[in-house]
Amino acid sequence: MKLPVQEIKKIGIFRALQLGDLLCTIPAIRALRRAYPHAEIILLGLPWAKGFTERFDHYFNGFIHFPGFPGLPEQYFDAKVFPVFIEQMQAEQFDLLLQMQGNGSVVNPMMELFGAKHLAGFKTDGHYAPDNGFFLDYPNHGSEIDRHIALMEHLGCANPGNELEFPLSNADLLELGQLNLPIEPQRYVCIHPGSRGSWRQWPVNYFAALADFCIDQGYQAVITGTNDEAEITDAMISQMKNTPIDTTGKTSLGAVGALIWDAALLISNCTGVSHIAAAFKTPSIVISMDGEPHRWGPKD
Repeated sequence: MKLPVQEIKKIGIFRALQLGDLLCTIPAIRALRRAYPHAEIILLGLPWAKGFTERFDHYFNGFIHFPGFPGLPEQYFDAKVFPVFIEQMQAEQFDLLLQMQGNGSVVNPMMELFGAKHLAGFKTDGHYAPDNGFFLDYPNHGSEIDRHIALMEHLGCANPGNELEFPLSNADLLELGQLNLPIEPQRYVCIHPGSRGSWRQWPVNYFAALADFCIDQGYQAVITGTNDEAEITDAMISQMKNTPIDTTGKTSLGAVGALIWDAALLISNCTGVSHIAAAFKTPSIVISMDGEPHRWGPKD
């Protein structure tokens, strides 16, 4: 280990991104937890991710809401709140703070303000990073999973394998059961036509055609999506000749996970649900519209 286990009692991980981004870091977090089994590990992320840390409570001990920063598009930057956040970070007194947001071109200088004993993470040529031996040149190639495992190996943590995870609870299974969906295990296909960015969305008429094909082959087609994606799922369903099961806005993330766990297949854009399918080894067709299938595609 580059940093002795007995010296690292509190670790912060900065990754203020979305579901798929966080799921792809779980193998790296697994390596970190095994290397520092008694350390307190806290995620600094977007508000939604508090529930993520609770789902992965075997790796995380806490969560802190990151209030945004200029150059990071994921949320609005509130200049009045940010100084209070910096004071909070300094009061946390992290022994190790990991920059796992990206190549570091925007956030590395900001992270110096957090007052951690040791900083580590990614760096890129032409941009600031501490010269302490704990920063890795950002590997702008390969899968997102392997990029973060490489960072752990750079810090002396053993590679625990690149398998993804998505823990299911009894509450997730109970919630799905309470919907009383007319489905049988392995006899339905989950179809998720939405995504956070419109540029990543395959045309809904194509999803409709695949859903009809699955139904014609004797499977149920279960449409999944959030309330915000209702316009997309409605448009898809309107172009189908068969009648699917529409669960749009009716399920939590955990219930969607339970659906994917027992499905014969997932069909989706390249988004968070595709990584849930990868975690369960549920067969999937993932449509990559953003030009980086090598980075975000399932490892198998």
